[in-house]
Amino acid sequence: QVQLVESGGGLVQAGGSLRLSCAASGRIFSSYSMGWFRQAPGKEREFVAAIGWSDRSTYYADYVKGRFTVSRDNAQNTVYLQMNSLKPEDTAVYYCAARRIIVVSTLAHEYDYWGQGTQVTVSS
Repeated sequence: QVQLVESGGGLVQAGGSLRLSCAASGRIFSSYSMGWFRQAPGKEREFVAAIGWSDRSTYYADYVKGRFTVSRDNAQNTVYLQMNSLKPEDTAVYYCAARRIIVVSTLAHEYDYWGQGTQVTVSS
């Protein structure tokens, strides 16, 4: 069993930055991949970014590419999402997720474990 805990959310002005962290406990195998998703009020959960746990492969949604960076620290069992040049439309609850397959996925239903989410609010 894997537990995921996100932190680092908050209120920031447009153009600002935040770094989200996702601490994983339990057995994280090298074959796992990790993803970040977000959900705004009244909208479906959408893919943000993903990273392979062992091969460092990364993938980003077009609407965050060039502004967000996903990374991970295997020794700390932690995945990060650095968010720069934030926009009001980035406002959402951000979720960390783990998938028991090394190939990253953009589909929420293909992830096996989820954190509780952290709120990110970007003011204009």
